Amino acid sequence: MMSTKRDYYEILGVQKGASVDDIKKAYRSLALKYHPDRVAPDKKKEAEERFKEISEAYAVLSDPQKRSQYDQFGHAGIDSRYTSEDIFKGADFSSIFEDLGFGGSIFEDIFDGFGVFGGGSSSRRRRGPGRGRDLEYEIEISFDDAAFGVKKTINIPVNETCDVCKGEGTKPGTKKTKCPTCDGRGQILQSTGFFNIAQTCPKCRGEGTFIKNPCLKCSGTGRERTTKKLEVSIPAGVDTGSRLRIQGEGELGSRGGMRGDLYIYIHVKDHPIFERHGYDIICDFPASFSTLALGGEVEVPTLNGRVVMKIPEGTQSGKVFRLAQKGIKRLRGYGSGDQLVRIIVETPTRLNSEQKRLLKEFAASCNDSVSPLTKSFMEKVKNLFRK
Repeated sequence: MMSTKRDYYEILGVQKGASVDDIKKAYRSLALKYHPDRVAPDKKKEAEERFKEISEAYAVLSDPQKRSQYDQFGHAGIDSRYTSEDIFKGADFSSIFEDLGFGGSIFEDIFDGFGVFGGGSSSRRRRGPGRGRDLEYEIEISFDDAAFGVKKTINIPVNETCDVCKGEGTKPGTKKTKCPTCDGRGQILQSTGFFNIAQTCPKCRGEGTFIKNPCLKCSGTGRERTTKKLEVSIPAGVDTGSRLRIQGEGELGSRGGMRGDLYIYIHVKDHPIFERHGYDIICDFPASFSTLALGGEVEVPTLNGRVVMKIPEGTQSGKVFRLAQKGIKRLRGYGSGDQLVRIIVETPTRLNSEQKRLLKEFAASCNDSVSPLTKSFMEKVKNLFRK
């Protein structure tokens, strides 16, 4: 079904290639114009819808990942990957209105009133569990490991639960204290002109409590820096730029939230013989003039050892032979690519006098009938200069 939503760029009145700064300026102007507290009572419902529309457009276009998804697939790409809450997650609304003195959570509070985040009284809502941060790790593997797959043990620096305070952040035997600034609510009410909204408490940062006696080991964070050893299975067929996602191996979540994920980025070393093109591999094979002229059998290296390959009589330099299923195993699918063997004629060097004499005699005995490529080329040259 075709989406009935308006184009995000059209909503903000910017071009598709607009910079993030241009998008911020456009959003600021429209947000101040259509904020529900700035319009007449009879226009409030219409303003609320417009405000949500421009805020959603900004949330998507100001996020590189969401914007790329939208540019590729339109609204279908956003709707299929993100919930209404996910669309607004991580969007930087506060910095746009810093000169007006607004805090970091004001737009989340406004959207709550519109039902974007499920409604409820935001002025008394404490922050719930937060998902942990995703981690990234780069690993370099050999060409053969990429072709056949490998298991690697890696060491990931992470923040784990402090073993002294068990993640509470408080000194053993003490407890957290209710925040006196917000009276444990996690938010305070702030009125500035046409805005009348709840803001995250600056003292407890939305927790509703603060630590008077912090744990000495983790300084009240509830976490300690450590290194985690992890065995990773890298599947056959990966290439430079491949990304592996390992769920639940990222940073700890806040307030009991789930862990983030670990993303492993692969870099594959070059091979001394093979060159990779997709799932095919290319090997330049040097062969002697006599082998190409007379034909014969040669031993060709492959990823699985040597194989015998027949070279027909009169094979020219540059000829490519295909060895089926001798390439890289397909990462998502069955079978493997092929190996392409490109024949390169090897010109002899450091000939002795007898070898030179024999070659000269051979050259003198040759004519056009044994050199079809030369004959064809010279005819093309003659035709070119007759014009």
